[in-house]
Amino acid sequence: MLGALVSSSSSTFLSSSLGQSSSSLSRSSVPAFSRLSVRSMADSAFKKIQIQRDDTTFDAYVVGKDDAPGIVVIQEWWGVEVEIKNHAIKISQLDPGFKTLIPDLYRGKVGLDAAEAKHLMDGLDWPGAVKDISASVNWLKANGSKKVGVTGMCMGGALAIASSVLIQEVDAAVGFYGTPSSELADPAHAKAPIQAHFGELDHIVGFSDVTAARNLEEKLKASGVAHEVHIYSGNGHAFLNRSPEGVRRRKSLGDSDDDEAAVELAWSRFNSWMKHYLV
Repeated sequence: MLGALVSSSSSTFLSSSLGQSSSSLSRSSVPAFSRLSVRSMADSAFKKIQIQRDDTTFDAYVVGKDDAPGIVVIQEWWGVEVEIKNHAIKISQLDPGFKTLIPDLYRGKVGLDAAEAKHLMDGLDWPGAVKDISASVNWLKANGSKKVGVTGMCMGGALAIASSVLIQEVDAAVGFYGTPSSELADPAHAKAPIQAHFGELDHIVGFSDVTAARNLEEKLKASGVAHEVHIYSGNGHAFLNRSPEGVRRRKSLGDSDDDEAAVELAWSRFNSWMKHYLV
């Protein structure tokens, strides 16, 4: 199955679309003290582990009860930074409690501005990323989680949906504002239930705009798996990102919506989906 994946060139369209408005986003847009203090608080919640797969080892970050249902949380194009850690902590605290694991797909690198994030995603080994996710699912199942789901945002959302197609051990998937290319994985061949979330005003054409969401929905109908596709009126890309740093980055990239009700609704739907299939 992994042989059906494409090389890192599969990220070119997404990174060029996101990069169109990246020139105004720089390291100076977020004070260094603020970034470091918030990151420190998020880091303290996690246990850092190493996972072996094939001939490589990668770091991962785990939080939650040992015997809880597991959820692999896949990073955005920024890397394993404060926003994705915030999401993983939140998921671990949802009723009835989940054990979340973030695999470090970039091997310790983090994009501090959009240009760096684009460079990192352009260089991502996509077949290797899916292998990392598969190894993460298996680690959770070998360490107390009877069932394991996969979720992710943006780049991670596309990989979460791809995981439902390519990784047999995945029990459920939820993708936020991202769809895999047809070369990476065809959702018409999904094997695990998929829920997906998109913003109505998302401007990344062919990846997470409304047309991409509707195309995904048609593919999922063909797959025969249980599925839901939700579109949030008045919201743009990455609308879950509510940290001060995340809000500033979104505004710099052209997304100024501020809709806490949509965020809470999305998390409620996520929780219901994962509870239904993992608990």
